[in-house]
Amino acid sequence: MQTQPLEMGIEITSFLSIDDLEDVKAKGFKAVICNCKAGESDAFPNEAVYRHKADALGLQWVHIPVVPGEYGPADVAAFAEAVQRLPRPILAFCRSGKRATHLWAYAKRHTEQCDLAELFSAAKAAGFDLEEHRQGLENVTGEK
Repeated sequence: MQTQPLEMGIEITSFLSIDDLEDVKAKGFKAVICNCKAGESDAFPNEAVYRHKADALGLQWVHIPVVPGEYGPADVAAFAEAVQRLPRPILAFCRSGKRATHLWAYAKRHTEQCDLAELFSAAKAAGFDLEEHRQGLENVTGEK
């Protein structure tokens, strides 16, 4: 399991198996955000098995299932809320890490109105390009 940092206390990774959750715990993560949709692959038939394993390991688990490229305001708000309330370090994952990175960027813009260059730089360092979401990220209005 390889992880990539997005910011202090938040990292992303590609798809995790049930057994990978033991490595997540061993690496010191305290919480996991899953952006996979149940049934999107044979390896992820449903989220309940993951939740049960995470609970048994003492990891906090949040499931925010999204279709790649289809992130609505409720998804962004849920991700932002999870990042604000979960203990760090947090590991977010999906099939490739792309959805987790996109949701993180939208959530950061939503809650902090942080600089786009900062988001693009962090995403690029993690192996993802936010360019296709530039306009959407520019149009995000922060919480007041």
